[in-house]
Amino acid sequence: MRWQLGITGKLFLAIFSTCLMLLALMHWGVRLSFEHGFIDYIKRGNEQRLELLSDALSEQYAQQGSWKFLVNNERVMYQILRSFEHDNMSEKSFPPHGWRTKFWVLDSHRHVLVGPAESVPQDGSRREVRVDDKIVGWVIASPIERLTRHADISFDRQQQRTSWIIVALATILAAGVTFFLARGLLAPVKRLVTGLHRLAAGDFTTRVTPGSQDELGRLAQDFNQLASQLEKNQQMRRAYMADISHELRTPLAILRGELEAMQDGVRHFTPASLSSLQTEVATLTKLVNDLHQLSLSDEGALAYQKHSLDIITLLEVAVGLFRTRFQGHQLSISLSLPEHVLVFGDSDRLMQLFSNLLENSLRYTDDGGQLMISGQCVNGQLVLQFSDSAPGVTDEQLGMLCERFYRTEGSRNRASGGSGLGLSICQNIVMAHGGTLRAEHSPLGGVSITIVLPLDSSAGVL
Repeated sequence: MRWQLGITGKLFLAIFSTCLMLLALMHWGVRLSFEHGFIDYIKRGNEQRLELLSDALSEQYAQQGSWKFLVNNERVMYQILRSFEHDNMSEKSFPPHGWRTKFWVLDSHRHVLVGPAESVPQDGSRREVRVDDKIVGWVIASPIERLTRHADISFDRQQQRTSWIIVALATILAAGVTFFLARGLLAPVKRLVTGLHRLAAGDFTTRVTPGSQDELGRLAQDFNQLASQLEKNQQMRRAYMADISHELRTPLAILRGELEAMQDGVRHFTPASLSSLQTEVATLTKLVNDLHQLSLSDEGALAYQKHSLDIITLLEVAVGLFRTRFQGHQLSISLSLPEHVLVFGDSDRLMQLFSNLLENSLRYTDDGGQLMISGQCVNGQLVLQFSDSAPGVTDEQLGMLCERFYRTEGSRNRASGGSGLGLSICQNIVMAHGGTLRAEHSPLGGVSITIVLPLDSSAGVL
């Protein structure tokens, strides 16, 4: 199995490699600065020594009148150099170090008086030896390109070891800080990954704790909202399937019982029994049609052929079709509507909307009651209200009227309740026209359905 580096390891390597690169650059810069600075320090010391030696030799030459005091007499040069070291103990301005390089003393003819037998460097530091404004010789030191003195080399190596120790300790510290930083930064991500795995496995009750108010915290809140919505959808789906099975089971059980009774000879095949069978088949057909309409409206697959139409005329036609059935239940319908209102919509779907609302009032309003339909145009919108009389519903039932298969009676008797899908279909049709639908308590004692639809902006109100 191929091993793959996780995001924690990748973040750790990214931060740690950056720290290592910065440490390497800092170490290189410090070493380069130290070496150049130390050599410059030695150069300045040698320059001061050359100047002092030049002055001392000028005094000796003025006293002796020639360079004879140096010929085959190294003791004089040794005494002069010792006098410099003695003076250094009382003068803090002069570096208390000996010579770092070789030096030579030349006469005016450039003959070597003091110094190694090797050739005198041409690019070395030099100082004139003057007596009475006359050059009588030179003091020359070899150029400094690298450290040659044992003490200087030891000091440089000590600084190198110290620098590497600091780099090593800084690397260990950077690794530790980077490790805990990477874990801390990715802890919310790991919680989200764990939650996503559980969510993908079907556990919609899982939630993650937002650990901060930054982008990851907001992502955790969005995750919790998603999980909550998925959990709600799962519950609705289960309830939906249970409701469908219940709604189908009742008429099917009646049909099966009727047919078995006829088959066993308990019940005879008569026009009355046939009418009962046809009633249950019609109930099943309506339920299947409603389910089909609801599924199409949920998916937005209902065919909408919208055009500018007079919705008031359409509503009056729908009321006219139901008026006889309302009168058969001693129910009255009153209208309070504008004369003409143009909307941009589908006449068939709007007719289906009005028919479902009228059917709903017809089924649930007690005999002798009334239905009042009113409308008015407000701020470029048409507000329609379908308010019927008793019986009413509780506040809890009011919020559930548009849910699928919900009917207010507890017995779920299909003879009075229908399929419970009408208002759900109505809500989808209204939303497809850019409007809203809500259920409220009716001032007449029943339920009031309020529909808000936008007016046709190209035509307005007639």
